[in-house]
Amino acid sequence: MTRANKSGEEEKAGTGLTIAGYKVLVCDCEGTMKIDGARLAKALGSAEKPTVFSHLCRAQADSFTSAVNDGEPLLVACTQEAPLFRELGEDTRSDTQLAFTNIRERAGWCKAPAKALPKMAALLAEAALETRPAGTITLLSRGVCLVYGSGQAALDAARELAGRLNVSLLLETPGDAMPPALSDVPVHTGRIAGVQGHFGAFSVTVDGYAPLVPSSRSGLEFVMARDGATSRCDLIFDMSGGDPLVPAAAHREGYFHVDPDRPAEIARAMFQISDLVGEFDKPIYVRHDPAICAHSRNQQAGCNKCLDLCPASAITSAGDVVAIEAAVCGGCGFCSSVCPTGAAAYDYPGREDLVRRIQVLARTYREAGGRRPVLLLHDERRGADMICALARFGQGLPDNVIPLSVNEIGQTGHDVLAGALASGFGQILVLAHPSQRDGLSGLAAEIALVNQFMGALGHDGDPQVRLLIEDDPEQVEQALNGSGRRKALKPGVFTPPAGKRELARLAFAHLNKTAPATAEIVALPDGAPYGRIHIDQEGCTLCLACVATCPANALQDNPDAPEVRFVEQACVQCGICRTTCPESAIALEPRYNFTAEAMAPVVLHEEEPYSCIRCGREFGTRSSVERVIEKLSGKHWMFQKKDTTDLIRMCDDCRIMAQAEMGNDPFAAAPRPRPRTTEDYLSSKDPEQDGKPAALTPDDFLKEK
Repeated sequence: MTRANKSGEEEKAGTGLTIAGYKVLVCDCEGTMKIDGARLAKALGSAEKPTVFSHLCRAQADSFTSAVNDGEPLLVACTQEAPLFRELGEDTRSDTQLAFTNIRERAGWCKAPAKALPKMAALLAEAALETRPAGTITLLSRGVCLVYGSGQAALDAARELAGRLNVSLLLETPGDAMPPALSDVPVHTGRIAGVQGHFGAFSVTVDGYAPLVPSSRSGLEFVMARDGATSRCDLIFDMSGGDPLVPAAAHREGYFHVDPDRPAEIARAMFQISDLVGEFDKPIYVRHDPAICAHSRNQQAGCNKCLDLCPASAITSAGDVVAIEAAVCGGCGFCSSVCPTGAAAYDYPGREDLVRRIQVLARTYREAGGRRPVLLLHDERRGADMICALARFGQGLPDNVIPLSVNEIGQTGHDVLAGALASGFGQILVLAHPSQRDGLSGLAAEIALVNQFMGALGHDGDPQVRLLIEDDPEQVEQALNGSGRRKALKPGVFTPPAGKRELARLAFAHLNKTAPATAEIVALPDGAPYGRIHIDQEGCTLCLACVATCPANALQDNPDAPEVRFVEQACVQCGICRTTCPESAIALEPRYNFTAEAMAPVVLHEEEPYSCIRCGREFGTRSSVERVIEKLSGKHWMFQKKDTTDLIRMCDDCRIMAQAEMGNDPFAAAPRPRPRTTEDYLSSKDPEQDGKPAALTPDDFLKEK
């Protein structure tokens, strides 16, 4: 590769910049960015000075195709011309792996372009990081489409789609629709009462369902209306103008909700739905581990956070656990962010990969000389558009604000936020669109939890994490320019674990160790996923019902003694133990314990065992046995005497033997009759006859003869 310098001479290019196995091609976009190749290479740990192109997508495209021919994986620092580069790559060598990242709008086009190089290096290093792909499910669409609307507009849309899809039209009201001269689309009337299912398998319930009368002349006529009719389809084109028929309609594949008064919106949706025929791979956004789900135990209610927050109704109760329907899930991530155990884990990307990306951004930016880093979390759709608008029409992102694109901001829980702070970011901004406002309560609670931790550790002033709900570029720019007043936190070195609680504990431990004011205990608000429980010593009978139902194994028994042990680190504050306790002797206390005591079992309640008065074997606790005796002795008809009351003081085996010896066992059967023997027949008098004539014997027969 070569580059023309200012004097017009050809400058011999080196082997280029290589990061994590990717050969990197950098372009300053016709000189609109300031990129020092030598500094960039040094920031990324490369001894070779890379070529900085100016017209890689046009005049210097031969350099790109030459790099493609080498067969090495390529990372191109441009996303605008990615379609062109892919086309050139396919024509040159189709097996070369291509990746793209945007350093222009996200870094180079800013108010202080000379200071943007550390952020460019960080963005390139993050783009070269390999992550584990999410799993997928295959959904099949045969093109069976239901068009739902009113009047001639709905009829016209249905007839247009009929050329590509198998269309049926359901008119909520006939309106101004004229009977078609050619019945190329089945027409019915009715009102959709409910929609279930997902892309490729929708089930629709219709009230007032009636078919079109073929003899309709000047207007549409329908007959034999009935309620509760059901139908199945792969796709739904809803232009009724009412509320969406499904929750979280924007994330429900195969369902299109369009405004009938916006022809451009209708046309765009018609183009999109026409292509949805065939097999499609849908990401499995959330992995669920039922083994650690704290939804309930033994029909005792516990955690319902994911059920309460899921906007798509993709999560349902399935006994003691929840079930997540991957085909319905829209990937908002709210369930993952609030799940106290990590049973619901976002997998697009996985938690550990997301934190690794954050660590690479922070480390590369810091090593390249960057100061006061601020992490900007945004989604790929609206957030990326906002960043582009700021770069093109405003001052761009500040040089210390490092953007990180995620699929959905809702996937970000307190564990990831704490991990970002522990990686060295001094502040985190989470950018959300106002249309998402109603579903952000869970994320707001996670942010508040992290800020409460940081405040307790002596970080005064502006909160470390801010939720910015805004779609006005000027307001966003003002908020971004006001960030970065906090210094970078001391970074920790740790490998992100897959578990949510494990990651949070690693991050919080590091933040506490390096905090202005270290703490041992941090009080948390109700609903926080950390804490301990209290047991009323007077009320607890050590029945161990709480131990049997604890989903996190935070409560444990001792097989050698009557006691309840508790591991605070494992407690998720689900409350199942409190609900289960028959004596109402358990209370919750949300808090975070930094001490080593939180990791080891501690005894919450123990009692002296009770010994059987007959054999001496320990079989219960003294308080529980004495309480039963107090309630029953002399008050129940079965325990009026001392010998019967003593049965309570015996173990199971001795109690059975004592009842048998007393002769008044209420469960005893009638005595078995004595078997009749030969001696009875031979004797002169049968003892069973009780004075009745004796039975005849063989001698009696001989005498008669």
